[in-house]
Amino acid sequence: MIIGLVTAVAASACYGTGSVLQAVGSRKSALKEATSTGDAGVTQHGGPSLSSTAKAAVTWEFMVGTVLDFLGFGLGALAARMLPLFLSQTVISANLIVTALLSIKLLGIRLKRPEWASIAVVCAALVLLATAAGHEGSGETARSTHWWLLIISIVLMAGGTVAVRLMGSNAAILAGLLSGLGFGAIGVGVRILDGIDPFDIPTMLADPALYAILISGSIGMYLHTVALQIGSVNGATAALVVGETILPGVIGVLLLGDASRHGFAWVAVLGFVLAVAGAVAVAWFGEPDSHGAAPAAEKEPQVSPVS
Repeated sequence: MIIGLVTAVAASACYGTGSVLQAVGSRKSALKEATSTGDAGVTQHGGPSLSSTAKAAVTWEFMVGTVLDFLGFGLGALAARMLPLFLSQTVISANLIVTALLSIKLLGIRLKRPEWASIAVVCAALVLLATAAGHEGSGETARSTHWWLLIISIVLMAGGTVAVRLMGSNAAILAGLLSGLGFGAIGVGVRILDGIDPFDIPTMLADPALYAILISGSIGMYLHTVALQIGSVNGATAALVVGETILPGVIGVLLLGDASRHGFAWVAVLGFVLAVAGAVAVAWFGEPDSHGAAPAAEKEPQVSPVS
């Protein structure tokens, strides 16, 4: 349990730092494109163009952030095998806190009092979940579950991408939520993936869950990049938290045998609800307001080396 928690916390730190660095790269790219072309690299619907997103992906900040994301993915996959999904995914989702704190330094964002209060709620929820967590399930499921995970991943990621392109600049929260659902599918896929213990590559390659992981991870990363380009970094990350926490947690309990400690079920439920509510609150309060403040994407990010 302790090793699993440490692994999940390390994954959270990697994801949180990576998100802020990716936001810095995305916004620097958007500013450069706006300066050179007179627009912000947007489509006719108001969202970022594919070329703008591609240019963001080749900035050094974005690449370092992506490396951290891959490291976070590996650590998160390990945590998902050692902890109940409702605990591992929620701890990993605490990258919201890392994101919020680093965004103060690297993006020049000033958090409002409601945002600080919401972050405190998430922290309290994580303590409750860690206290209530019991044993993790075996991850053994019917083969049909593996296929359903693949089908749902394809439908969500493909349909979500189309919806985000159509909604344009209004799609930040949706893109963040969909990317979170993609990352949540990764957590479920890693738990049920065949061929890990004992390690067997042919068995792994024959498992539909592997392809659900690859599809959800790649498109989820793209949608996360879009969310960072067009919305509040804290709001996009909070929406991601909701997506990657709720579904895997429910699936873990209903299908994979995850459980809380005896007599602590109500603590687990309370912690889970508070974690999601806190993340939603950060998303709500973190969006650009109407008091004359320009959206973060329109400001020059204050980039400084990460110490």
